[in-house]
Amino acid sequence: MTSKASKITLANLGRDNPVFVQILGICSTLAVTNVMKNTLVMCLGLIFATALSNFTVSLLRKWIPGRIRMMVSTLIIAFYVILVDIVLKAYLPDISRQLGPYVGLIITNCIVMGRAEAFAMTNKPGISFVDGLTSGIGYGYVLMIIAFFRELLGSGTIWGITVLGEWWVKWSIMVMAPGAFFMLAVFIWIVQGSILTQKAEVKK
Repeated sequence: MTSKASKITLANLGRDNPVFVQILGICSTLAVTNVMKNTLVMCLGLIFATALSNFTVSLLRKWIPGRIRMMVSTLIIAFYVILVDIVLKAYLPDISRQLGPYVGLIITNCIVMGRAEAFAMTNKPGISFVDGLTSGIGYGYVLMIIAFFRELLGSGTIWGITVLGEWWVKWSIMVMAPGAFFMLAVFIWIVQGSILTQKAEVKK
């Protein structure tokens, strides 16, 4: 299991990353990555929901009738997302208001449902938890990188602290949805370019 867990971890963080390889879950890339603090909270919520949803679906997979499996998976995911939403409203009300409906949209995030359907339904609970956890982390670090540059270039701040002085002309496009598209495209271009370069060197 350790060997399998290592392979899954490396795949989800690298070659099968849900954002820059599978291009999943990009709605939240557009919505929340203009501020790093909000992005981190969103990522932690998704990691929590993905890991525990995978674990629960796998735990119940033998008792879930095939014809209603997607409905059951959605119900399980919704349960964990509601927990995240309740905790945010109780302890981080300002961030909860800023994130708005996007926390609830974790329920329909392709990453969460995709891992439940593609992996948890056919694997044991322990390894399914690892898959959900690493898929969420793979999603999270990409969004944090994008958020870093969007907040820096768009607001001149990092984590709300001013980094670039008055001399910096803020790129207003970076705090808008097109800025997220642009940063995601640049990230994918860099990553895929490096992968193709490595493959070319191996062939030589």
